[in-house]
Amino acid sequence: MMKLSLVEDQAIQARIAAIAGAETFDRLFAGIRFDEVDGNLLFAIARDEDCASEIEDEFSHHLAVVATQILRQSVDVVVVLPKVLQ
Repeated sequence: MMKLSLVEDQAIQARIAAIAGAETFDRLFAGIRFDEVDGNLLFAIARDEDCASEIEDEFSHHLAVVATQILRQSVDVVVVLPKVLQ
């Protein structure tokens, strides 16, 4: 398991903001933290259950591609947990 650095977390956020657009990013991704990678799984912590679910449904593929590029290792699955379950 590898904890992501603050720079890696912010780099993923910046790239996904460009993909999602400002309004969607502010609505869904406010307070998100890309936390760690375990094998090919990227774990993220979203502000609540609704945001976590929508992020997984709408952006998991984009997040996997962005994380693979930034982390220079294969990320195939993105798991987004709500902050209360972390």
